[in-house]
Amino acid sequence: MRTARAWSSCGVNVRENSPVPANTRPRPTTIAEYIQAAPREGHAHLRRLYAILKRAAPDAEETIKWGAPFFVNPRFVFAFSAFKAHCVFAPTSAALKAFRKELEKHKTTKNYLQIPYDKPFPERLVRKIAEYRLQNMEEGDTFW
Repeated sequence: MRTARAWSSCGVNVRENSPVPANTRPRPTTIAEYIQAAPREGHAHLRRLYAILKRAAPDAEETIKWGAPFFVNPRFVFAFSAFKAHCVFAPTSAALKAFRKELEKHKTTKNYLQIPYDKPFPERLVRKIAEYRLQNMEEGDTFW
């Protein structure tokens, strides 16, 4: 039998991870609040990802759009999202395509790199993709 689940804006099943009902939990308004609301298992990966992206784009505006952290300068730079067992890094499809050989061992979609919480964080690869994205923003490749 399946049970109903209530998901927060950061992909957290709030019925399983919080004593506070989903409809009374405030939505995160900052990236720090977003990470705090994410599954505890993902905090280390999410903090590491945030630190890398912040270091790569220190002048980018940090915002929450569509319930997920975004870096904008003045248009989309990159974003990430938290889920129960993994997080995703969204640099744009062109940025991921440029690293397709290095990404062969990782689960990806057209726009996302999935990073499981129970695997080592691919710091070097994420840093390279983030730096590539910043250097190639004029290509007209956007997320939306």
